[in-house]
Amino acid sequence: MKKAPFLMALFLSFAIEILLCVIMTDRVLVRSDLVSQDTVSVNEVLRSVEKNFGNPELYEKPLPFAVLDPEGELLYESESGVSHSMNEAVRNRDTILDVTDSEGRVIGRVLICNRTGTVIRAFRIRLLILIGGFSLLQLLIILIWYYYLKKNVLDPFRELNRFAERVASGNLDLPLPMDRRHVFGSFSESFDLMRSELKKARAAEKKAYDEKKEMTAKLSHDIKTPIASIKSASEIGCELAEGERVRALFAQIDAKTDQVTVLVDNLFEASVGDVTEISVTSMPVFASAIMPLLQNADFRNSGTGAEALSKEPYSDFRVYVDMLRLQQAFDNIFMNSYKYADTKIDISFEVQEDLLWIRIRDQGPGVSEEELPLLTEKYRRGSNASGLDGAGLGLYLTAYYLDRMNGILRITNAEPGLMVSLGLRIVE
Repeated sequence: MKKAPFLMALFLSFAIEILLCVIMTDRVLVRSDLVSQDTVSVNEVLRSVEKNFGNPELYEKPLPFAVLDPEGELLYESESGVSHSMNEAVRNRDTILDVTDSEGRVIGRVLICNRTGTVIRAFRIRLLILIGGFSLLQLLIILIWYYYLKKNVLDPFRELNRFAERVASGNLDLPLPMDRRHVFGSFSESFDLMRSELKKARAAEKKAYDEKKEMTAKLSHDIKTPIASIKSASEIGCELAEGERVRALFAQIDAKTDQVTVLVDNLFEASVGDVTEISVTSMPVFASAIMPLLQNADFRNSGTGAEALSKEPYSDFRVYVDMLRLQQAFDNIFMNSYKYADTKIDISFEVQEDLLWIRIRDQGPGVSEEELPLLTEKYRRGSNASGLDGAGLGLYLTAYYLDRMNGILRITNAEPGLMVSLGLRIVE
């Protein structure tokens, strides 16, 4: 902190003030022309009064004076402003002389004004003006120093304190203004660097956490497809088994698949609940490449119409999709269809403007019109889901994936059945 100029100015003002006070005091108390009278003039006044005592008009007046009688009563004053009594003369440090007659008797006193009181009063006034002026100067220096301290120390310190409170509360977006001119300039730069590093570390931590949650959600949801296939196969095996022992084993497999499904649903729900952003990366692919995704999602192999994607006119189209997320979307749709409708599935295609529509329809009872808009909300399930396992996340994630691929998801009643339409953006 640059405090030396302020301290030097303050010290210099004190030194000058003391020096001027000493000089003024010396002029008043040391110089003889201010504290003493001319001896010749004093003697002239005394002789004139003694010679002409009682005749004031004959007095010589080289100096201002007053004449008192032996009792101290004023007999004469040469001008106004002189002492009128002994006490006043003593107080004003005037010259007091006895007036005697020819026989040596004291017949009065002469009070010759030295004007010491006037000089002292003038000295006091000048001294007060001097001290007052320098006090104002010193106060101004102190105020300037305080302003300097406030601007360069107190305010930056308060800003650092507020910044630390923001960081402690988790606000890492607002930077700390840096100013190298004040005393905390380097500290503010270090503090803001700390904020930037904390923000990067928190972003990296959040990304790793979300990726872990996303991976857990993806794996747990993908596991449900082979589990559904195992359950379907066990149910068929149980129906076709001839012996009770074999039938019991298939029933045990079916029960265990239900147990695993519940555990996977719990894991999936806990994972997806905290995922704030699932990455979706779209790229142009030929429509015919989507056919294997539909076939993989149809774990019962009861769907018809997917092969049309490899034929004219759809084989020449390219669409923007994320193949991994689109596979998950198909898995969710087929699993819901087999779980709630349990009918065969029809797959059809249509091109409208810049969209390739993939329509997946079952032959079930569908859902009420009031419930249709709610099916893509998180944790919402239709009234037909009563008694069936599920978390209410399949269509929510499907809608999420389509939205991130700049596509469209529509769910309508087909009478009979429920139709899920996926609009994929065509590459121009």
